[in-house]
Amino acid sequence: MIKIYYPTHSFRIREPEEKKEEIWDELRKIWVRLTPEEWVRQNFIQYLLQVKNYPATYIAVERSMKLGELNKRFDLMIFDGSARPWMLVECKAMEEKLNSRVMWQVLRYNLATPVKYIVITNGEECHAFVRGLIDFEEISALPSYDE
Repeated sequence: MIKIYYPTHSFRIREPEEKKEEIWDELRKIWVRLTPEEWVRQNFIQYLLQVKNYPATYIAVERSMKLGELNKRFDLMIFDGSARPWMLVECKAMEEKLNSRVMWQVLRYNLATPVKYIVITNGEECHAFVRGLIDFEEISALPSYDE
């Protein structure tokens, strides 16, 4: 497991009349509903930007992907300098356990869009894996972007 120390950040949060709380997504430049999963996603994005120095322009947030006949949405996709998918991040709410069901979910996404790194997090726990010769192997730290 990787211990993540989230940086402080001044998130913009609002509560429009007769609606649920929303948070400003700086990457997508839109207000999104502030769910427990969204809170984890926004904090993890800030970790990638501020601590790991990943370029914001290479991070895609909640985009559709085709998985066979199904339309699915990944949480975060980080692209390499050649604009190829490099890392896939699946965010869950803090109260959700990171179990084999979560891992299989992200592995299915990897079938549609193969990546070198897979990360699953619920904000408290974080596990990262690198593609090996046969399978994904767990790693003890997230890679620097310039690797």
